[in-house]
Amino acid sequence: MDDKDLARLFRLALDGDERAYGDFLQQAAELVRAWARRRTTFGGLDPEDIVQETLLAIHVKRHTWRSDGPVMPWLYAVAGHKLIDALRRMGRHSWIEIGELEGQLAAEETETARGWEIDRALEMLSPGQRSVVTAISLEGRTIAEAARSLDMKETAVRVALHRGLAAIAKRFGRD
Repeated sequence: MDDKDLARLFRLALDGDERAYGDFLQQAAELVRAWARRRTTFGGLDPEDIVQETLLAIHVKRHTWRSDGPVMPWLYAVAGHKLIDALRRMGRHSWIEIGELEGQLAAEETETARGWEIDRALEMLSPGQRSVVTAISLEGRTIAEAARSLDMKETAVRVALHRGLAAIAKRFGRD
């Protein structure tokens, strides 16, 4: 079912057509279920929980949909908020079996290639920009920490960081 058909069903539902509302919810559930399955591949989240919470939120917030617009982006936005809520409820730290992540872990070759790309990007910068970008982007220092360790003013660190990242973005086609 495409967005036009789904939006038509939802418009009818909002006008009081119970059958259209049932059909809309059934179609929405299928879409959200497929969406949630792709986003809950590990970590103990059940896609059906996301589906149910999304359908409930759709019912409660149905008045927020603009009937002259597409319904799928609105539907997926609601589902995204419900997924975020579920992740927050799980807490900031959760235990995941390594077997669940086995296929998603980066291979050693990927890490080596990534390191080579980073080195290549840093080589094109001036020594000052390179030290600032390395301190902040790679070592995780704050602006203040980088300024102290590099004996620079915070403003100069911000400028060097901005110019360095802009040069890298321009060089690698991300203007």
